[in-house]
Amino acid sequence: MENENQNEKIFTKSFLLIFSALLFTSLVMYALMSTVTEYATSMGTSAAIAGLVSGIYVFGGLCSRIYSGNALEKKTYKSIALIFMTIHFLACLLYFIVDDISLLLIVRFIHGIGFGASANAIVTIASEILPKTRYGEAFGYFMLGTTISVGLGPYIGGILFDTMGSRGSFLAASLFALIALISIIILDVDKYDPKMKNEKNTYKNMNANHAYTGLEKIIEYDAIPVSLFTALTSLGYVSILSFYRLYAAEVNLTGIFSWFFIIYSLSLVLTRPVAGKIQDKNGDKLVCITGIIAQSIGLLLISLMPSNITVIICAVCAALGFGTLSSACTTIVTRNTSKNRRSYALSTFFIFCDATMGFGPALLGLFVSQGTGYAPLYIISSFITLLALPVCLYALKK
Repeated sequence: MENENQNEKIFTKSFLLIFSALLFTSLVMYALMSTVTEYATSMGTSAAIAGLVSGIYVFGGLCSRIYSGNALEKKTYKSIALIFMTIHFLACLLYFIVDDISLLLIVRFIHGIGFGASANAIVTIASEILPKTRYGEAFGYFMLGTTISVGLGPYIGGILFDTMGSRGSFLAASLFALIALISIIILDVDKYDPKMKNEKNTYKNMNANHAYTGLEKIIEYDAIPVSLFTALTSLGYVSILSFYRLYAAEVNLTGIFSWFFIIYSLSLVLTRPVAGKIQDKNGDKLVCITGIIAQSIGLLLISLMPSNITVIICAVCAALGFGTLSSACTTIVTRNTSKNRRSYALSTFFIFCDATMGFGPALLGLFVSQGTGYAPLYIISSFITLLALPVCLYALKK
């Protein structure tokens, strides 16, 4: 029986299609994230408004994630995925006709709405497709779609923006969104949807026996502790994502910092599958505790001893930290939640992470001053990451 479980296939046609949907949906986000602020400033707007153009996308995603948990439980997975991935694709086309900052803000918000619910649907569908006996390992491979997009997205978007202007990055985003949409159209999602399979009646009875009220329509309470310590780690990671270019210029390390996310992505490609196997065999604590401590050390090093070596170490530590935890903790909240509450658990998890990604830069920016520069920000981020440790121990005490 053990050998049979170990031989359970991960790389099926369904896996490749849902992986494609995740990869190309994420590529849209990261290809535009690196260029849309530059496009906004080219319209003559201030840096603050350009930041809002970037951030309102996350806020739109947060709004749709709140809705999508309940929607995925009541409606078919495929219908929700198709509706919001179509919005996601059409929003990419709207960029071509935007010539005003107000319209750009509206399009970014709509685009974020399309992305948030699409991402929730994709991960929910994947949670049903992945083999349960190799769940951590399979989720590690699946989440490489996001990993690859973190490294490739800004690179592709930047090159096309430099060679073809804003239309180049908009064209790439539109193509990526279309490929993701086609992947979901081809995938037989109903085959994996509990509402459409043989247990349909059981599923309905489970929901009939429990009328959800108040926050239960949005939040899965049992997923909050895991979501909270992941969000604290996310807050540490977002300090790099938002301010690394400014800090790099301050400490004269722009060359090595330009490689930060390439090193981060390569580290994740190498470590995520291994971390997934460790999680399956040795439990969740080892992976999560190691990740939190590693990220905290990495942030502290670039703050106190900025150099080429410490930047490389920090990139690897960030990969072991939030990079690995985002996959490992998604695995935890889906594995430990009943099928009829899985979409709510995922929604809860992403709401926490999106909130820190969206509002974290403004909070962390308070620790920057002309006199001290950006170094204290990374000391604070290291401490915030370490705060995740007691929450992690509480969340995984069972």
